[in-house]
Amino acid sequence: MVAVALVTVAFRALPALARPTLPFGVRVPPARVDDPAVRQERHRYGRWVDEAGALGAVVVVVLALCAAPARAGTFAVAALGAADLVFLVVASRALGAAKRAGDWYAGTRQGVTADTSLRADPVRAPWAVLVPAVVVLLATGVAGVLRYPDLPATLPLLGGTGVRPDVRVPTTVGAAFAPVVQQAVLTVLMPAVVAVSLRARPDLDAADPAGSAARYRVYLRGLAVLLLGTAALGNLSLAVVAALLWELATPGPLATAAMVVPLAVATLAWVVFAVRVGEAGHRLPGGAASTRLVQRRLVQRDDDRHWYLAGLVYGNRADPALLVHKRIGMGWTLNLGHPVAWAALAGLVVLAGLAMTGVIDLPARGGPTLEP
Repeated sequence: MVAVALVTVAFRALPALARPTLPFGVRVPPARVDDPAVRQERHRYGRWVDEAGALGAVVVVVLALCAAPARAGTFAVAALGAADLVFLVVASRALGAAKRAGDWYAGTRQGVTADTSLRADPVRAPWAVLVPAVVVLLATGVAGVLRYPDLPATLPLLGGTGVRPDVRVPTTVGAAFAPVVQQAVLTVLMPAVVAVSLRARPDLDAADPAGSAARYRVYLRGLAVLLLGTAALGNLSLAVVAALLWELATPGPLATAAMVVPLAVATLAWVVFAVRVGEAGHRLPGGAASTRLVQRRLVQRDDDRHWYLAGLVYGNRADPALLVHKRIGMGWTLNLGHPVAWAALAGLVVLAGLAMTGVIDLPARGGPTLEP
């Protein structure tokens, strides 16, 4: 039931959190942000998401009453997410059709803007925020090394919210240090994402070049702090998992709370950031008086032809950028018109194919199980 509520709330919030000139991933001029067609699609989309969420809740309750397998509930939640995604795409296509039929960009002067100061004086990564994540990683690793010689012959299986004490796995280095490996991956991955994000092409508004550039700087720094802070909170949660795995702590409400609270804090921080700062910083105050004249005569270029699936997928061979800011949500997406993007995707497909055919063995979570 909680998963159904989270999926419904997340999709319901998308139109409200989106930039005013990008409803449902469709670029519209500032004069059309409150057009009746936009309001109509928002109302229809919201109604569909609410109805699907109510139906999903009923299905989950029925499955629970019928003692259906847990996989059935997971499938129901996945189906709800897929349905909401379809609603998003339908709304985007309908709004795009209305925009083309009404020729909304007629009489406008379209353009793009760039801020060279973001290259000459880029936003500095707040690496100090990474220190807690590294400290937690090292402390967990040292504790694991000290505890390993005294571990029993079998360990509880990793799964769910922590471990499953009723299912045991043989004690191996891989099984014992799985949480530490996950911490290490998180500690390396998040800084890499920050470094790439700070060098990605900025998403600025031609109607307000100075204001959007200033807001984008605040957005970038806030995003970097959130990513590195999330690494620390994630490592803290994994440290509790490690304590349960090494039987230094006992499974129970307190242990579950210790695992969940850091993740809840991280989630809350992201929600607050999305509400107060917004995509590309559009919710921040800004826009100098000197830009108001620009706002009257220049609008951001309409590049809808390069975006697909409600602004989730971008492909433009003429664009040299590998990463572009998403139209829906925070962060960046690959430019599928770039050869490097296809090379990366091909590598993932090959890796998955080799793993599925048994040519290579990827680490299995928990290893072989021993039923008591």
